[in-house]
Amino acid sequence: MSAESTPGPGAPGETGTKGPRHRARGRRRKPRARHKGMMITAWTAAGIVVLGGTGAGYVYFKLNGNLKSVDIDQALGTDRPKSADNGSENILVLGSDTRAGGNKKIGGGTDDGSARSDTAMIVHVYQGHKKASVVSIPRDTLIDRPSCTDTKGDEHPAANDVMFNSAYSTGGAACAVKTVESITDLRMDHYLEVDFAGFQRLIDDLGGVEVTTTENIDDPDSHLKLNAGTHRLDGEQALGLVRTRHGVGDGSDLGRIQLQQAFIKALLNQVKDVGVFSDPKKLLDLAETATKTVTTDSDLGSVNDLASFANGLKGISPSHMHMVTMPVAYDPADPNRVLLQKKKAQQIWDALADDKPIPKSATEGNASGEAKGVVSAG
Repeated sequence: MSAESTPGPGAPGETGTKGPRHRARGRRRKPRARHKGMMITAWTAAGIVVLGGTGAGYVYFKLNGNLKSVDIDQALGTDRPKSADNGSENILVLGSDTRAGGNKKIGGGTDDGSARSDTAMIVHVYQGHKKASVVSIPRDTLIDRPSCTDTKGDEHPAANDVMFNSAYSTGGAACAVKTVESITDLRMDHYLEVDFAGFQRLIDDLGGVEVTTTENIDDPDSHLKLNAGTHRLDGEQALGLVRTRHGVGDGSDLGRIQLQQAFIKALLNQVKDVGVFSDPKKLLDLAETATKTVTTDSDLGSVNDLASFANGLKGISPSHMHMVTMPVAYDPADPNRVLLQKKKAQQIWDALADDKPIPKSATEGNASGEAKGVVSAG
């Protein structure tokens, strides 16, 4: 998940007017009472519920000590969209591409002390928590980043026409959340972040994930080489797959997003069939890795809170998870960038605000990456 952009095909799509670009503002929702309420860590962290019920105090405190959290509410204050009052929730899930520590060897590149949100998804959990919509945000989308204050209290000025993933590298989790809220006018009720090394360990702890590829994949940048067919990917191979761009589709980040979405569905199928809850050792290994891997908002910053949250997502099957990409078009001025298709994106934000399914019209005719169908559950 390299921070550098990858040239796309440069095909023109729907674009805005020339001149300074301005982010789309959705309609402000009426003030509502606040309702507190990763795809990867949420399912594995659900196992903590079982551990918590055993009364194993040592295990509980050990896992609790693993968790890292950030106080998003304190950093952003009250100037935010209101939370929904219909039982739905929005979760911002980020994959961090930091090169520090154990991630340097895995991610490659230089450890310059910075990180970017290499993968970003808005997970909307519908009322009743039986289905969800997932909206992937291309990291190369040009946006107007709002001014923000990070969790250390440092202020960062606004910037126009910058890549979406620069929000995280500029001001961390708080700035990423504020940027997403400024684009969507949706309150992010929770924040979850996972890094390279943690992702790889989770897959290994699960015993790998089985996928089927319809064509050969050979990407020297992600170090992944697979022949067409069915494979059980270990952690290193899985990380290579979700980082792959050049080896499949049109070589753009949009194609990589399609591979990520397909892998997530395969992963969720695997978790349901792996027998985690009947294998105490596997459960403990997964809980240990998950709590070391994930960074959450402060509302999920304890084992009890995270377990309760994760347990509430267990009823969402892969078949009831609708995954789309935020509507974008390739930038005619720079094939390395994409532009938000504001009218279509607004259809998505309006649907999620009203807790309704995303309309098909919002996802038709957008730049796609041309990797759909290349990977599926094994």
